[in-house]
Formats: sequence, structure tokens, C-alpha cells
Amino acid sequence: MIKKWLLSFLLVGKIAAGQTNQLTLSQAYEFAQKNYPFIKQKNLVKQAETLTIENLQKGYLPQVNINGQATYQSDVTGIDISLPGIKIESPAKDQYKVLADVNQIVYDGGLIAQQAKAARLNADVEEQRVEVELYKLKDRVNQLYLGILFLDQQIKQADIQKRDVEVGLKQVDAQVRNGVALRSNLNVLRAQLLQTDQRVIELQSSRKGFIETLSLFLSKPLDEQTMFEVPAVDVAAATNISRPELKLYENQSMLVQQQNKLVTAKNLPKASLFGQAGYGRPGLNLLKNEFDWFYVAGVRLNWPLGNLYTMKTEKKLNAVSMQLIDVQKETFLLNTNTQLKQQQSEIEKITKLIEADRDIIDLRAQVKEAAKAQLQNGVITANDYLREVNAEDQARQLLINHEIQLLQAKINYQTTLGKQ
Repeated sequence: MIKKWLLSFLLVGKIAAGQTNQLTLSQAYEFAQKNYPFIKQKNLVKQAETLTIENLQKGYLPQVNINGQATYQSDVTGIDISLPGIKIESPAKDQYKVLADVNQIVYDGGLIAQQAKAARLNADVEEQRVEVELYKLKDRVNQLYLGILFLDQQIKQADIQKRDVEVGLKQVDAQVRNGVALRSNLNVLRAQLLQTDQRVIELQSSRKGFIETLSLFLSKPLDEQTMFEVPAVDVAAATNISRPELKLYENQSMLVQQQNKLVTAKNLPKASLFGQAGYGRPGLNLLKNEFDWFYVAGVRLNWPLGNLYTMKTEKKLNAVSMQLIDVQKETFLLNTNTQLKQQQSEIEKITKLIEADRDIIDLRAQVKEAAKAQLQNGVITANDYLREVNAEDQARQLLINHEIQLLQAKINYQTTLGKQ
């Protein structure tokens, strides 16, 4: 039993040791957006929305004001009548009053409710602005991710070239030992082999730098063993634009419409219950020249007619704002569609170049194989052989460039559409 457990443990350990990290482009987008500091603004916007609405809701609570005053006046109202047995005392010139005023809204024309809706819509606009900024991260992630894929292909091609040089090196080495070839031919191939090794070192160093930069960007540990999956991109199925900017324009339009409703609500009459209680000299009875308690209760109607002067202007301003949003949306769609047309043309061009690249590689490979046989038979020199090896290498490098360019063009096309 113990042996079986130990065997299982070692097997799991070997499997875990053999596993390498794998990253897809979609995962890179997700990590970048989650860990980008700007995303914290979404939570702050949500907090501001909650606090704003909480404050607005408190408008339904009774509003209490406490006022106090002490005055001295040069004259007071008096009754200059002399009646037998009756003395009417004039109020004192120094008067005091402490007053508590309680106001409970009964009908506010829907003002608070409309203000709360406007606060929510404003928060939606700000959150969508964050989404627009986060979407821009995709371009930066694309550059790093595709740069790594490009270097991977370059390293593979360098390995292919190295094998071709090594094949020629073995053949020439045998010829030198047999005395049918000059050692200079051998040195030419050895120098080319060293140059290829240098090229691999440079490519691996660049790849490491790209990976470290991407790792910081994603806040995710990546190393040179990380496998970067080549994304499969289908541009034929992508047609409709679904960029976050369009959602932003929609939210802005809804906010402007809500501001129109808010203007209307501000100009409707308001009704409330009120109560006043106080202590002072004199009280409500002006003929009683002493400190006394008093209270007043009732219904209050308030209709701010002065706002009617600006109501039409405010709605006209909102209409202008709506037109500005429509113009911005129209301009965005025009620019985006223009960009998509250019990207489609680029995809078609690179596709044709890749077809030609493959034909050229086939021909170069045939010439190289012929040169390999000629080198083995001593018909050509090492320089002649390397010329054909390098010619095929250049053709393959050009294919790698075009393939990465095509992948980038397709990814950019989907990013421009908003499909990624």
C-alpha cells in the first residue's frame, strides 16, 4: 500500500514538473483589464453613486431648522386708549425669539426621484468611460503578445537554418579529412554556425524582455517556459461594430433625456406639511409682554415660477447636447468603418503575399537540396552552399513576417469591430 502511494506521489510530481504555463490572447486581455489600476475607478464611481442617492433619499425625511434672534427696535406698536380699570401694556422694545421649523415634503413634483435617476445614469456614463479606457489596453497587449509569437517563429527558423549548416559542416569536415576540400570551406560553415547561435541569443533575449514586460502588464508571473497559444481568428463572421464607445454614446443620450425630465420636475409645484414651535417675548399674542411658548402648524405650497424663465433655455441646451452626442457617434462610426475597410485591404494583400512566399520557399528548398548534393560531391564550395541556405532562410523569415502581420491585421480588425 505504501509502495503504491509513493509511486503515485512520484508520478504526480513528475507530471506537475513537466507542466508548463500556457497563455491565450483572451486570457491576456482578461488579466490586463483586471489588474490595470484604472479599473479601481469603477468601484469609486459606484461608491459615489450610492452616496449621492443616499443623500437624495434623505430629502424625504423631515427637514428641521432652528433659528434664534434678539432685537431691539426704536418703536413698538401701542394702543393709546385710556379705559377705566383696563391697562394695555405696550410690547418691550427688546424682543427675543427661538424658533424650531419642521418641514415634511408631501409632493415634490418627482424632483428627488428624477435626481436619483440622473445620478444612476451619470454613474453609468462614468463606468462606461472606464470600459472605453480598458478596451484600449487590447492594442498594447496585442503588440506584446504578437511580438512574442513573432520571436518564437524566428527562433524556430534559426534552428532550421542551424541544422542545414550542421549538415553541410559534417559533409565538408569529412571532405577535409579525406583531403578533397580546403579547411577554409570548413571555417566558412563554422563561422555561419556561430552567427546563427548569436542570432538565437539575440532573439531569446528579446523574447525574455517581451515576456517580462507582458508579465508586469498582466500582474501575472510569466517565464521563458510559458507557452503562448497562437489565436485562431475568423474575420469572416465579424461584421457588426460593437465597441464600448457606442454604449457610452447611448448612456450619454439617456442622461440628457433624464436631464430634460429633471428640468420639468424642478418647475412643478411642491407641497409640504410644516410646523413651527418657539419660545420668545412676545409670543403670538403681541399684547402679552412676557416670555411665552407658541406653535404654528399647516400646509405649505411652493411653486418656483422664476424657474419658468430659464426652462425653455435649459431644454434647448439639452437638445444641443443630444445633437453633439449624435455627431460624435456619427464621426466615430465613420472613422471606424474607414479603418475597417483599410484593414480588410491589408488582410487581402498579406494573404496574397503569403501564397507567393510559400511558392518561393518551395523553389528555394529545391535549390538548397540540389546545392547540398553538389556540396557532398565537391561540385560547389561552402560559400555557394551557404548562399542557397541563406536564401531559403530569408524566404522563410519573410513568410514568418507576413504570417504575423496577417495575424495582427486580423486581430486588429476584430479589435476595431469590438469582437475581441
